[in-house]
Amino acid sequence: MPHRRRRAEARARPWALYLLFALGAIAGAMLWAYRPDLPRELLVERYANAQSRFVDVGGVRAHVRDEGKPDGMPLLMIHGSLGSLQVWEGWVGELKDRLRLISVDLPGHGLTGAWPRGDYTVEAYTDFIEVLADALHLDRFAIAGQSMGGAVAWSFAATRPERVTHLILVDSSGYATGGGAALSTRLAHLGLLSDVGVYFKPESMAQRALRETYADPAMVTPERLRRYSDLQRFPGNRPATLQRLRTQEPLDPTTLRHLDVPTLIIWGAKDQQLPVNDAYRFQNDIKGAKLAIFSRLGHAPMEEDPKATAAAVAAFLPRDPPPPPTPPAEPPRPSADQPVAPSIVPEKD
Repeated sequence: MPHRRRRAEARARPWALYLLFALGAIAGAMLWAYRPDLPRELLVERYANAQSRFVDVGGVRAHVRDEGKPDGMPLLMIHGSLGSLQVWEGWVGELKDRLRLISVDLPGHGLTGAWPRGDYTVEAYTDFIEVLADALHLDRFAIAGQSMGGAVAWSFAATRPERVTHLILVDSSGYATGGGAALSTRLAHLGLLSDVGVYFKPESMAQRALRETYADPAMVTPERLRRYSDLQRFPGNRPATLQRLRTQEPLDPTTLRHLDVPTLIIWGAKDQQLPVNDAYRFQNDIKGAKLAIFSRLGHAPMEEDPKATAAAVAAFLPRDPPPPPTPPAEPPRPSADQPVAPSIVPEKD
C-alpha cells in the first residue's frame, strides 16, 4: 500500500505543476496588460497648451480653452464620449479670426477628471455647461456638440432657450439605435469584471474606437492614439466612464420638436456609429434646421475635414455677438408737480 500511495502522489504532482504554471501565466498576462492611472501633472504638461485654463466649475477643475476673436460671436463646443477638447482644434484654426471659440473637457474626460457631484449623464453635463457659461460670463452664445456632446448641446438649448442663439449638431446622438444597448454599455454592467477590466490595455480599446470614428484610416495616427489612450488614464476618468455608461437613461427626442433656435446639422455620410438617417430625423424634428452632409467623412467630420465643415459653420453663424438683453422697462416716475396717489385709497364713510 505505501508503494501505491507514493506512485499516486507522483502522478498527481505534474497536474499541480501545470496548475501553478497556468496561474503564473495568468498573473503575468494581467501584469503585462494592467495600466494604472498616469500622474495628473504629467498629462497636463503633455496635453495642455498656452491657451489652456483651469476653471472651477461646480467643484471640478475644468480644462477650458477660450480662443479666437474676443469680441466675436461666442461658440461653445462640446466633445463626444471618451473625447477631449482637442477634437475642435481644426475648427479653431479655421475660425479663430471670425469667432470666439470656447472648448472644454467635460467631467470624466480629458484633463478635467472626476466631478465631486459623481453624475456623468447628459442631464448633469447640461447643468455643467450652464455653470461654465456663468463662470465665463457668457450670457447668450452659440453652442455646438458632436456625438454625446451634441445631445448635451440640444438638451441645453431645449432647457435654457433664452441663452442659446444658434445650435450646431455634429453627428449627434439623440435617437435610440436598433439592436438594444451598445456593446460598451453591456460591458459596463458586468459588475466587478468591468470595474477591474477598465484598467487593462486602454490602447486596444482606443484603437478600435478610433477606427470606428474616422472614415479615413490614416486619421488613426500614433499621436492621436496615444493622446486618446493617455487621457483615459487621467485620474478619475475610467471610473467616471463606467458610472456614465451604467446610469445614462435613453434620451427623449420629442423635446426637439419644441426647439425654436436656428440650427445647423453637420453629418458624415460614412459614420459607422450613428446612421446618416439620424441627420434627416434631426432636420425633420427641429423647425427650420439646415443640413450639411459630407459624403466622404465619418463620425468626427470636424476633425477629418476641418476646412469644409468650418466653412459651413462660417456661413451659418453671424460674426457679431448677440446684443445684451434689454432690461425690463421701469414704470414711469411721477413729475415733481404731480401728486403721488396713495397705494391704498381709504374708503369714504
